[in-house]
Amino acid sequence: MSTIAVIPGDGIGPEVIEEAVQVLDELALGLDFDVLEHVNADTYLQTGIALSDSDFDRISGSDAVLLGAVGDARADMAYARGVLLRLRFDLDLYVNYRPAVLCHDRLSPLRDETRRSIDCRVIRENTEGLYAGIGGRLHRATVNEVGIDAEISTYHGVARILDFAFTVARRSVCLVDKSNAVRNGGALWQRCWAEARDKYPDVPARHLYVDAAVMHLVHDPTAFDVIVTNNSYGDILSDLTAELAGGLGTVGSANINGGNGFGLFEPVHGSAPDIAGQAIANPIGAILTAALLVDHLGHRDAARAVRAAVEKVISAGNVTPDLGGPLSTKDVGAAIRAQL
Repeated sequence: MSTIAVIPGDGIGPEVIEEAVQVLDELALGLDFDVLEHVNADTYLQTGIALSDSDFDRISGSDAVLLGAVGDARADMAYARGVLLRLRFDLDLYVNYRPAVLCHDRLSPLRDETRRSIDCRVIRENTEGLYAGIGGRLHRATVNEVGIDAEISTYHGVARILDFAFTVARRSVCLVDKSNAVRNGGALWQRCWAEARDKYPDVPARHLYVDAAVMHLVHDPTAFDVIVTNNSYGDILSDLTAELAGGLGTVGSANINGGNGFGLFEPVHGSAPDIAGQAIANPIGAILTAALLVDHLGHRDAARAVRAAVEKVISAGNVTPDLGGPLSTKDVGAAIRAQL
């Protein structure tokens, strides 16, 4: 039996995670759920603790983590960093894996139907880059204030994320960087890129600067299989690919330690406080995240069944208002379970 630590979190997180857990239950895979309902902004505002050491131990002792969303306007940025970034950094979840697959033609914003069928994965280095928190501020709250954020790239970190990208490629790998302008970190990425291409000579590979990659993605997203890039570029590009595949509400993600296989799985839509409690949050991203989770645990047939059920529900128009349908969050979850 596998134990799944579940963190519903904030905003729409509890609403969509409830549907995802019910889908997992429907699969009858013998999963045991350890639900940490108290890890949220309310607890942080009351105690000042984002994630206690005992809760971290519970999470790290599980087989995988299913997270709804972290974020609340009442809490400062230390809260979100204390939960999500602590888990990413302390568990060394150096792979951020975001697949984007178009479930139905009508969801694509692209006019050319031959270029709509996006099926790519953004592999984002998850523990270095600009988000590592290296920097500071001088002369705060004065007209002379200075803010410095340092982008960190290490040979170890870059080499292992490129290696992961090549191992999951089906057709090709595209490195996205800005090495023509960011010279030092760019040179390190290019050195590791050359080594990775030599290591995997049978995998077609190409390199694009990030501005060119954005244009190519909008022009023809079907040309991409695996995109590998740094933390900040990956954050942006994965939102673009999600939108090209139907919107943030339809996309899941995984944060993975490529060494020991431990993973934290979350939909990419965030806490969406503007629609929380209205029963209109789209649970498809959370449910496809659950499919990623069970696929990662080795239940590939179950994952395929979930994805097929989602595609049928979308095709039938049994979706929430953001996808043009009339259903509530719970109704969409029930429709997907019915297809299973």
